Amino acid sequence: MYTFEDRGGDSLTLRPEGTAPVCRAYIEHGMSNLPQPVRLYYCCPIFRYERPQAGRFRQHNQFGIEVIGDADPLADLEVVQLGWTFTRNLGLTNLTLAINSIGDKGCRPAYLKKLKDNPLRLLDCKQTGCQPFIRNAPPSTENLCLNCQRHWDALRGHLKQLGIPYRENHRLVRGLDYYTRTVFEIQPPEEGSQNTVLGGGRYDGLIEQLGGPATPGVGFGSGIERLIANLKRQGVALPDRSPRPVVITGLGEGAQSKGVEIAAALREAGVSVLIASSNRSLRAQMRYASTMNASFTVIIGEDELVRGKLGVRDMDNSVQREVPMLEIVDYLTKAATT
Repeated sequence: MYTFEDRGGDSLTLRPEGTAPVCRAYIEHGMSNLPQPVRLYYCCPIFRYERPQAGRFRQHNQFGIEVIGDADPLADLEVVQLGWTFTRNLGLTNLTLAINSIGDKGCRPAYLKKLKDNPLRLLDCKQTGCQPFIRNAPPSTENLCLNCQRHWDALRGHLKQLGIPYRENHRLVRGLDYYTRTVFEIQPPEEGSQNTVLGGGRYDGLIEQLGGPATPGVGFGSGIERLIANLKRQGVALPDRSPRPVVITGLGEGAQSKGVEIAAALREAGVSVLIASSNRSLRAQMRYASTMNASFTVIIGEDELVRGKLGVRDMDNSVQREVPMLEIVDYLTKAATT
């Protein structure tokens, strides 16, 4: 935890993860009154007071999703499937989906009899001295109660049904103590917990611990910097920060009116559009288009309106052509997205 005193002597702790804040928001905003389950997402900075090293930062950005209000194993499947599809669609390869069930407060006492001192923290230990104890530790799935066993069997059955490959890792517990039943991680080929690109699980008791009604939940989180590092390591080309816009230029009231109309149609088609200020000269508007890294510039003047053809300039090679006004949206929709 990143805890410190401010100038007034108050103890402050910076946000260490994203799930608990989302659960507090669920409670404070009365989301239990909404149709359940509630599906939420977040993206925020996270702070950990630990020694910076490869894959670990004192501050990093994390995004995650939460499905709150559904205890069915299908909710677990939805979360796991989304995480698996997302990481694969990024272009990451040779990924491993590791899953485990750590039971709940009803079946953990039997496991606690076999391991005395905080067994879940022991299993999460990455130090060399812990490994002999971990290897000899009994699998958590051998001590599941009937309900947890059914939940575990159902999740594995659903994963097999969808053809999602997984590996059971009975040492997997995740690094936070609120998890119950399902825990999972998506890991690249490199070994080590710091290389996990996405992980999560079920937390059926967390909202109640925070003062809300007993409410099940399941979700995952992923560190953005770690994702980027793994994409670079595997040689996956990172996409441009944002799509290049089409800039519409024009002189005169008629041109301005037609420009607004064309911009609306292009935006409806999913094209990023900017309208240059008609109070500027055409030269100034073209400079604006260049500054905004436009892919194409539409030039609308009184002559173009009379002829029913608009000028379209490719900003990469300065080639300009005339396009019939009725075809301008189709032309730019294809040209700007290829």
